[in-house]
Amino acid sequence: MSRIAQTFKELKKTGKKALIPYIMSGDPSLKATKKFITDLERAGADIIELGVPFSDPLADGPTIQGAHERALQNGITLKKVLHLVKEIRKTTQIPLILMTYYNPVFKFGVDAFVRKAVESGVDGVIVPDLIPDEADELIDSARRHNLDTIFLLAPTSTPDRIKKVARASTGFIYYVSITGITGGKLSVSRPMKETLRLIKKRSKKPVAVGFGISKPDEAATIAGLADGVVVGSAIVKLISQGKSIDKFVKSLRKAI
Repeated sequence: MSRIAQTFKELKKTGKKALIPYIMSGDPSLKATKKFITDLERAGADIIELGVPFSDPLADGPTIQGAHERALQNGITLKKVLHLVKEIRKTTQIPLILMTYYNPVFKFGVDAFVRKAVESGVDGVIVPDLIPDEADELIDSARRHNLDTIFLLAPTSTPDRIKKVARASTGFIYYVSITGITGGKLSVSRPMKETLRLIKKRSKKPVAVGFGISKPDEAATIAGLADGVVVGSAIVKLISQGKSIDKFVKSLRKAI
């Protein structure tokens, strides 16, 4: 069982939900990112998503786009992010997920990326611009090397898409709460609740919800519907302002 699956299993035993913060690797520096990982774990994070900077992050809103740009200006590459994970593994075993667009993975070489990711201590990967229908190479390699592949569902996902994503995902299923980019406004609608129920009906895998969650009360609402809560833009914004993230993450942990 992967570290991600084990985390969800242990949380379920105690009636808790997973807190999954997102930060951009190398924003404002790799040294800072390493400290943030430690800070997030101490503040109550269960799993951490590490963004890999890319020049055309289509799924991301202005806040995270800015983080991509700053990290790229710092010369951060996928190779450097993998080295960072290898370094942080000396001090923590918290599950780590890379959120990367497909282009850096393709340029690295899919199988080479998977092998290096696992060797470095990465537990899972999210590629928002890669759908299961086109991900056979990644999925096959990930299965061979025990890397979780986490795919996205959205309010517009059809029953057929839900079935495909549930089959292709390991670790958990990522439900995007809004139709749009990261940092949008959360809306807990009836269609959203119905889609989450349908996902739960089609799969026993945990479901984490992200996009648009920026306040503790919003996190609490989502925790009542899903197995995990992903918060990204609100944390990245604090980092960009040079503010501490500890208090905010602790408030999220308490809320869920």
